[in-house]
Amino acid sequence: MRKARLRQAGAMFGLASVLLIPAPIPAQAHHSFALFDFEKSVMLEGTVKRFDWTNPHSWIFLDVINDNRQVEEWAIELPAAGALARDGWNKNFVKPGERLSVRINPLKNGAKGGSLASFRPEQEQ
Repeated sequence: MRKARLRQAGAMFGLASVLLIPAPIPAQAHHSFALFDFEKSVMLEGTVKRFDWTNPHSWIFLDVINDNRQVEEWAIELPAAGALARDGWNKNFVKPGERLSVRINPLKNGAKGGSLASFRPEQEQ
């Protein structure tokens, strides 16, 4: 009788474990890149407002002067800090006040943002 209870308890524990394992997976899932239009690219020149060295993505916030001479803030998504570090970046790689030229794949919804395709400081142009 005791063996039957142990088997039943083991089976319940196993079932509970299997049912709980998928729960954390959505929290670790990565969003798709469907937000961005990879058929288009946009060149922007501006001043770095902020550089967020974060996970799951780093960000450059760039102040760009539009055709009406008004400042627009663009949010530019980059890979995670770890991936950038493997390419030689660090948290001070891009500094507020620095002038940059960037090429991005814009957001499909037309908002002021996109995925970084390439960049360079303006003095290197």
